[in-house]
Amino acid sequence: MKNTNPELESQAQVDTVGHFINGKIVSGSEDTQVVYNPADGSVLRVVTMGTDQTVKMAVEAAEAAFPAWREIPPGKRSRVMFRFKSLLEENSERLARIISEEHGKVLDDAMGEVQRGIENVEYACGAPELLKGQYSKNAGPAIDSWVEFQPLGVVAGITPFNFPAMVPMWMFPIALACGNTFVLKPSERDPSASIVLAELLTEAGLPQGVFNVVNGGKEAVDALLNDTRVEAISFVGSTPIAEYIYQTGTANGKRVQALGGAKNHAVVMPDANTETAVNALMGAAFGSAGERCMAISVAVAVGEDTADKLILGLKKRLGTLKVGSGCSQNVDMGPLVTREHKAKVAGYVDRGVEEGASLVVDGRDIEVEGLESGFFLGACLFDHVNSKMSIYTDEIFGPVLCVVRVKTLQDAMELIDDHEYGNGTCIFTRDGEVARYFTDHIKVGMVGVNVALPVPVASHSFGGWKRSLFGDLAAYGPDGVRFYTRRKTITQRWPSSAGDGEDIRFAFPSNN
Repeated sequence: MKNTNPELESQAQVDTVGHFINGKIVSGSEDTQVVYNPADGSVLRVVTMGTDQTVKMAVEAAEAAFPAWREIPPGKRSRVMFRFKSLLEENSERLARIISEEHGKVLDDAMGEVQRGIENVEYACGAPELLKGQYSKNAGPAIDSWVEFQPLGVVAGITPFNFPAMVPMWMFPIALACGNTFVLKPSERDPSASIVLAELLTEAGLPQGVFNVVNGGKEAVDALLNDTRVEAISFVGSTPIAEYIYQTGTANGKRVQALGGAKNHAVVMPDANTETAVNALMGAAFGSAGERCMAISVAVAVGEDTADKLILGLKKRLGTLKVGSGCSQNVDMGPLVTREHKAKVAGYVDRGVEEGASLVVDGRDIEVEGLESGFFLGACLFDHVNSKMSIYTDEIFGPVLCVVRVKTLQDAMELIDDHEYGNGTCIFTRDGEVARYFTDHIKVGMVGVNVALPVPVASHSFGGWKRSLFGDLAAYGPDGVRFYTRRKTITQRWPSSAGDGEDIRFAFPSNN
């Protein structure tokens, strides 16, 4: 294929990531985009960008495969998921390395991502139990009634760069297990993991056309939103795009769940173990270079003494943070995903200084030996941040932790409740009464007590409140089953063959 991107003219020959449609790799258009190795800035490969026509091909393949796939018993669909799970376990290290190469996160973190995805596949393996209906004999005189959960048809997922394996597996395993066919539009920044997942599904016995992958940007997204054959769309990404996806998709008659941005707060109470809180915040704020929708980006210290201890502990631990290539051993934090994103995050740090926050630890000038062209930004720690500053209000999506000082728990809760996002939060305390009050009253969708990253397990569902989630149903778990199925209630009566014809009844039917 001809590469039209000028950045490739001086590069050695690199592989091209195509689309996966109807069981095979499809090249599509000649329009490509560079996929970088963020650790050294080199071009890893290029990805073919899908067009309206590419999306049409994928939707047609999924539409053609749906009638046969929906008729396969849930138990047999479950067996495909079991085989897929085994193949994921066999290929987990391969997948983790691909993720680290394209995204930049450290291998341990990538392995954790793959494992979390596998847990969602495990949940989908329970399709026969999850899809069991409800039955009522003699709901009325000689009348039986039951409920079935039927698949929607062709559904689609649009997923972000920060979890190229896990977030797609929040969506398609349960969608497929429920009898739908699927079109995935992954991030074009790190597309290779999705192709590997498609190949493993095929190896597991999934029929052609049931799962398809289309790479691309806004053109591909809009094509999915406007295609009347796509019944539902799942999305994870920033809030402005989530809102656009939700408004456009619902206006076109689709079922939509759109998970948006976050500004997750960790409240540290005076009675908390400072070392425990510091260690938890280190991982939650700087793991994956802060490129997580559940990352803690604000630590709310209750009391000046609490704040002083917290800053001292964080500053000490940040002095030992090891930054380098995600594929290297003994590294705590890798690079940001692109040069442009690094510049955006560094710009927020500049702005925080201009707005009057105290920059306790400055990671803007970090250099990693031998990787000078990588997209590295060291950990940054701000103190004396207030709610008017852009580093507090905006989702930075990078290794920047802001410390806000407040006097009371009530002040901390008002701060959190007033923010436009309500994705995740946590509290560090030894007081059960405080923890119970906090979890009961805070206006946030996912809450941790002495747990900095309260990501629900696969048998629950993931979703925030306020402008962190558009739609009525959260991702995966029980809400995933509800999202990817339609409830149908059937009521039947078989009159006796020997009986006389029924009288006309004008009253509304009841059991009286």
